[in-house]
Amino acid sequence: MKMQMVDVVGQYQKIKGEVDAAIHRVLDSGQFIMGKEVGELEKHIASYLGVPHAVACASGTDALQIAMMAMGIGPGDEVITTPFTFVATAETIGLLGARPVYVDIDPQTFNLDPSRIAAAITPRTKAIIPVHLYGQPAEMDPIMAVAREHGLKVIEDSAQALGATYHGTKVCAIGDVGCISFFPSKNLGAFGDGGMLVTHDAQLAERMRMVAAHGSRVRYYHEILGVNSRLDTLQAAILLVKARHLDAWNAERRRAAGRYTAMLAGTPVTPPFIAPGREHIFHQYTVRAPRRDDLAARLKERGIPHAIYYPVPLHLQQAFAMAGNKQGDFPVTEQATLEVLSLPMHTELNEEQQVFVCDTIREFYAGR
Repeated sequence: MKMQMVDVVGQYQKIKGEVDAAIHRVLDSGQFIMGKEVGELEKHIASYLGVPHAVACASGTDALQIAMMAMGIGPGDEVITTPFTFVATAETIGLLGARPVYVDIDPQTFNLDPSRIAAAITPRTKAIIPVHLYGQPAEMDPIMAVAREHGLKVIEDSAQALGATYHGTKVCAIGDVGCISFFPSKNLGAFGDGGMLVTHDAQLAERMRMVAAHGSRVRYYHEILGVNSRLDTLQAAILLVKARHLDAWNAERRRAAGRYTAMLAGTPVTPPFIAPGREHIFHQYTVRAPRRDDLAARLKERGIPHAIYYPVPLHLQQAFAMAGNKQGDFPVTEQATLEVLSLPMHTELNEEQQVFVCDTIREFYAGR
């Protein structure tokens, strides 16, 4: 049976007419950089999230870096985050000369464990970056409480969670800044890289906009050091079309997740935990699986796509050796890297495909 881990082509075919028309409007306008669609997308995302300010940029990675640059984070500073995430979260901290300080995760949600944050705070700590991993919101209330108590900024890494809610509030709209990725495989994905920052703080929004445009408010007048991080007009036009479908697509993912969970009942795998008061959007459907690598090999034999997000925690990556961490420092994270397995998840996934995946898993554990 043929299936994809993420079916971006199938999704495109369903909205091809809308997308193609939007692309041609941009081509006809000739406004390939900072065209009107960029501003329209900023307004749309800000309205969708219930925040007053949105700043488009070139990628989700850039969004993280821009947020920290706008906050003045740099050499000698520390930023608390999770070791169980994509490299960009900590990579951007290191690129600014700051030090990533890791805190272990909650074993059920895979997100930053708020109870461990206070012990990691030092006089050099400037910010906390919780990651809403796999589309499940982190425990934001206690994270915000400890941040406010210690005068720290909170940057939400929402690369995998656009549309997810925490006690009725959409993620990105809770911390000081929310960072979004529009990488093609995301729930709202462009046809290339793209990103956005959102905030309630007008001054911070202005500074982030300057950082993203070479530190400039007025062309050729540069007040601060910045970067070149623009969202292409073509990508903005495509995202405007797709954004109209986001809530429906997220609902489809939740339905598919529910089918997986029902079909896997009685097997040794542990399905995703949905924490109380949270609406998971299942960017990934990630289980804990005994004998994970053997199961992955069986899935591969059957032509079933799968992935491991993530096989090596950040504190054990060679690139972050300067942080001085070692094996055993974050045992919950290290155990997760040995057990997590992500199954196909996208808006084109159908029940027949899911039955095939789950039957294969059931047969594997039955020894057949």
